[in-house]
Amino acid sequence: MKGRSRNYIIMALLGLSVLGFGGLAAAADIAEHAPHLIADATLPPGDMSRGADNFYVSDKVDGKTVTFTDIYDMKVAGNLFVPKTLKAGQKLPAIIVGHPMGAVKEQSASLYAQKMAEQGYVTLAIDLPYWGESEGMPRNSVNPDTYAEAFSAAADYLGTRDFVDRDNMGVIGICGSGSFAISAAKIDPRLKAIATVSMYNMGDANRHGLHHSVSLEQRKAIIAQAAQQRYVEFEGGERQYTSGTTHELTEDTDPIQREFYDYYRTSRGSYTTPGEDPAHTTHPTLTTNVKFMNFYPFNDLDLISPRPMLFIAGANAHSREFSEDAYRLASEPKELYIVPNAGHVDLYDRTDVIPFGKLTQFFNHYLKN
Repeated sequence: MKGRSRNYIIMALLGLSVLGFGGLAAAADIAEHAPHLIADATLPPGDMSRGADNFYVSDKVDGKTVTFTDIYDMKVAGNLFVPKTLKAGQKLPAIIVGHPMGAVKEQSASLYAQKMAEQGYVTLAIDLPYWGESEGMPRNSVNPDTYAEAFSAAADYLGTRDFVDRDNMGVIGICGSGSFAISAAKIDPRLKAIATVSMYNMGDANRHGLHHSVSLEQRKAIIAQAAQQRYVEFEGGERQYTSGTTHELTEDTDPIQREFYDYYRTSRGSYTTPGEDPAHTTHPTLTTNVKFMNFYPFNDLDLISPRPMLFIAGANAHSREFSEDAYRLASEPKELYIVPNAGHVDLYDRTDVIPFGKLTQFFNHYLKN
């Protein structure tokens, strides 16, 4: 973590929240609602090469944790960032940032949000429903519709701030949130520019697996297992979780799991929202994960045009196929941007690799013109 202790980061985040945009909160309120990190001395060190900086704290922006309600009256939590250069009466374009599937806003999303706020945008890194500080029970549930709704609810919130230009709001979806942001944008024209990074089509990933490695018979077996588990939980049995990131490496751990482990299970990116069980981080519930089987975010992508879409993927990413699929199906204007020598998780936090310049160019062109 570049020599910074977790205690330092906590102090920095509390200091970060001294807002300079219209006095949105008193200092006591800020301290109560500021993001918190949980120190864990037992975490193994992660690979911090190429500028890995998940817990980045910018001295150029002001920040605060906020909450708002979605159309289903569920509370959504987010980290709001505003450039310190904001002037009284000024309205800035805004960007909503969604975290990887199974993560929370403190993982990748707040890094991206701060970096884009440094470029003159109001940004909001959100927790998807059932994850992090957002509402929803059972925890870690899969509900693609409410995931997409969270982006529209964020637009509701941002579009009613007096320092936001509601006619110029965009979105960045990282990993699974790329597919949720697209799902939202198809029916929410307020999202004027859509960028995805290391996108997973969570529908295809669960129906077919990577490179169509899951057979129809295997898919039916997964669905049947979830259906039987519903009986167990309906009668008060123990809730079961699935997929997510392994908590232990063995000789048989595959390279993709190793890639995720180095981020989610080490000091590089591990984070547990206060009050949540660290054993369940990244793991969706077994009975709800099959909801992804009915999720088709890439259908009708032409609904988004003529709003622009930017798909960013690492050249070596195991997920690259999803960005390529979306680019093929989308209508103009669209762009596929491949980052050389980058894998899937590299684009979560490696600041020397993430093409923030490309994202800035994209949003400057479409939201600031």
